[in-house]
Amino acid sequence: MALVAATSTWAAYNDWGGANHYFGIHPGTPRGRSPLLSTQRPWARGQVWLPEDAPRSINAKRPEQPGPARYEFIEWASLNGFSKYYALAGWASYERPFVVWAEQQGYSLDILTQDDLHCDPEALTGYACAVFVGHDEYWTREMRDQVDAFVESGGRVARFAGNFMWQIRLEDDAQRQVAYKYDAASLDPVAKADSSLLTSAWEDPHVNHPGARTFGVNALRGIYGAFGGMAPRSPRGYTVFRPQHWAFAGTGLGYADMFGDGASIFGYEVDGLDYTFVDGLPEPLGTDGAPPGLAILAMGWATNTEYGRPQDAYSFMLGDGDARYRASLLAPDLNPASIDRHSRGAGMVVHFHKGQGQVFTAATCEWVRGLMLADTYTVAITRNVLSAFLEPTDSPLSESRGFGYLIP
Repeated sequence: MALVAATSTWAAYNDWGGANHYFGIHPGTPRGRSPLLSTQRPWARGQVWLPEDAPRSINAKRPEQPGPARYEFIEWASLNGFSKYYALAGWASYERPFVVWAEQQGYSLDILTQDDLHCDPEALTGYACAVFVGHDEYWTREMRDQVDAFVESGGRVARFAGNFMWQIRLEDDAQRQVAYKYDAASLDPVAKADSSLLTSAWEDPHVNHPGARTFGVNALRGIYGAFGGMAPRSPRGYTVFRPQHWAFAGTGLGYADMFGDGASIFGYEVDGLDYTFVDGLPEPLGTDGAPPGLAILAMGWATNTEYGRPQDAYSFMLGDGDARYRASLLAPDLNPASIDRHSRGAGMVVHFHKGQGQVFTAATCEWVRGLMLADTYTVAITRNVLSAFLEPTDSPLSESRGFGYLIP
């Protein structure tokens, strides 16, 4: 298998030199965030190596009483001289723990970068399975095209990652990363020439390339769980709805069981879909690019808005900004009812077939935390998926799993 490191997301959060896609000194953008970043910068402190006791993006414990929002990883970073964003993107927080776990389990894997996907159309040739883990937010269209072609031709994708959100561009031989994000419609130079390349959300009507077409889910229908003032007392795990699926084989999990809550695997950002419930089972509505035949195996709930007491509002990092952005793309009117509706989201575990291949997505950034802490259920599900996706396509067992449900 090939593990594709989320290097574009690393670059977006890398604040070496004093700027990234979230803040800086760029004129005309909120907090001066920079839409143009060099991919040649050194990585910020904490993106490559961390001490074992470095806090994760999700606070260690759920709050026991109301109070201000806390971001323990930012407090720790400030006190210890690490990048403010170390816990949100980087080899140290996400890919390295997965590689350590996989090698301990006896798996053999190669490591690619997103730049490889972008620049080399043969990057995935010869692999049975492509794996994505952690926080994986920024993609070029070329990267997506390669993954889509890989699956269509029989490849399997195992995505244990969250926040599939932004289209970006790589320019100057991939030495410059471009992401105007929320400001793309007004500031991105391609807005009038070719809006399909706009560095906006995949669900932006101008871009019109829903993320669910590739990974089955999208960030816009997520996004935050157990993060700062966003659902700080959320359950932190997934509720199972289709326990007969082969991914749950041998776990003993049943309908309405929860897993991963002890390791806080649900968060800090998750991806979901438009859905409804039929006879107690979640079903995709198909209004946001969800592929035909997609099964929602497990899910939880998320929010795009920080809530709490008015006297604690000073501590909020994002407020309702993401709910407003989602509403601005999907609804014509930014009225309070629309903003409230678009503040609600979900995180999902999904499986579907596309062409000759398959995709399994556990859409959360912190899935790897379950592997780090040896959570019984997270480990078993991960092993089931990797074992199935690494089997030869002509294996009888592979065919028995092809229907999406466990064959005894």
